[in-house]
Amino acid sequence: MTDTMKHSLMFAAVALLILLEGLTDWSFFSGSWNSSLVILNMGLISAIMALGVNLQWGFAGLFNVGIMGFTALGGLAVVLTATPPTPGAWSAGGPGVLMAMVMGALTVISAVAVTRVLPKGRLRSLLVLAILVVGFLIYRALFDPSIEAIEEISPAISGNLGGLGWPVILSWPVGGLLAAGTAWLIGKTALGLRSDYLAIATLGIAEIIIAILKNEDWLSRGVKNVVGLPRPVPYEVDLQNDPAYVEWFASLGMDPVLGSTLYVKLGYAMLFSIVLIALLWMAQMALKSPWGRMMRAIRDNEVAARAMGKNVTKRHLQIFVLGSAICGIAGAMMTTLDGQLTPGTYNPLRFTFLIWVMVIVGGSGNNFGSVLGGFLIWFLWIKVEPMSLELITLLTSGLEEGSFLRGHLMENAAHMRLFTMGLILLLVLRFSPRGLIPEK
Repeated sequence: MTDTMKHSLMFAAVALLILLEGLTDWSFFSGSWNSSLVILNMGLISAIMALGVNLQWGFAGLFNVGIMGFTALGGLAVVLTATPPTPGAWSAGGPGVLMAMVMGALTVISAVAVTRVLPKGRLRSLLVLAILVVGFLIYRALFDPSIEAIEEISPAISGNLGGLGWPVILSWPVGGLLAAGTAWLIGKTALGLRSDYLAIATLGIAEIIIAILKNEDWLSRGVKNVVGLPRPVPYEVDLQNDPAYVEWFASLGMDPVLGSTLYVKLGYAMLFSIVLIALLWMAQMALKSPWGRMMRAIRDNEVAARAMGKNVTKRHLQIFVLGSAICGIAGAMMTTLDGQLTPGTYNPLRFTFLIWVMVIVGGSGNNFGSVLGGFLIWFLWIKVEPMSLELITLLTSGLEEGSFLRGHLMENAAHMRLFTMGLILLLVLRFSPRGLIPEK
């Protein structure tokens, strides 16, 4: 059997699992088309995230453990781009916030300029310290009263600046740009570190990003969340209140509530598929290009690449920015799908560890492998817990209803998710260390 046939069968097997979720009513696959489309949509988003990480790790060997932060920045872009501006917020504190940001940037630029111009010594250290202290005090004097004024405006329903009121689909590329800009800043300082230190740095910066989203209410309402975000497809309730759609659903013999839910999820699936296919095509073209071959040469032997005159740090920065931008796009898509931004839900287990499992299991260095891993691992992440509950119920059917063993197993069925992810990772690393679809 050729490799192409084998890989096609793997994709077909994952597609069959998702179809079975909607077609069957077996105990292990007790679902519906609704849950099947939920898995499909999040599988598409997960595949895009895995594709971004694969660019960084599979192409260049960069160990980025800050995926969570770039995903959250994509979600923030939806709020800043698509939501309507809060009435009165900009006039109350917008100029002050902008002036504070400019002051902060000027402080950093001035300190860097002094460091480069003056020779190393006591005078340079004192001058840099004075610039930082004075700049910080001016920054806080401008920033603090401005954000207080913004957060006092209808704090129960807004309390933030709001957005630009643009079409929500534009927030997806904006999310990529926001993540790319942040990645550039991080890369300029952190890409000179060894791989293990780079991992620590990116993880720490991701936690800082989440902390900012949770605490800066003026930006995105913090832990009060932003709900009711605009969507590129209609809200279900709007379809249910439209007589034309209700009549159409009835002609199909479908309940309007179920019909509207499936209609919306299918719309999302089409949009997400277009984005995934476009990004996959571009990643494949990049992989086959001279630039892609150079990146893999740098990954395999940095010393030899430097000896041949390649600027390794510059190339690492390029791929780091590109991969982070893709994660930002996926984060914006996910927030649009949810219809809300909830900073408290971003955690390393879901948005970093799980994505890495997808890349490793699918096949590091192979774009199609990352996509396969995204769909497969997400399906298992969702279905392992209900499947475990069914299996435990079956295995303990002979025990009494109040049995301690049965109750203990049922309570801990959720842990089977982590156990399964670890088991799959170990099996793949043991029997197929290069992943299900290895790099060619």
